[in-house]
Amino acid sequence: MTRQEVFDGLKEVIAVLRPATDLSEVSFDTELVRGLGIDSLSMIMLSLATEEKFQMRFPDGEAAPTTVGEVCDAVLKALA
Repeated sequence: MTRQEVFDGLKEVIAVLRPATDLSEVSFDTELVRGLGIDSLSMIMLSLATEEKFQMRFPDGEAAPTTVGEVCDAVLKALA
């Protein structure tokens, strides 16, 4: 799976969790908090939905990603 494929799938997750988000404005550099308005509860929901979408688990104890690109990289790392 490529980084772009993960990004496209992640945008599908974001569309469900944050329906008012203009997905054309979302990039790898979009910040989860400032750019998407993700709070702590939304971060948990994003993590769970992403794990379900990609059939993977984020490892415990790692720093939470701060950008969409970091989420993509974490998914790719977990799938490796």
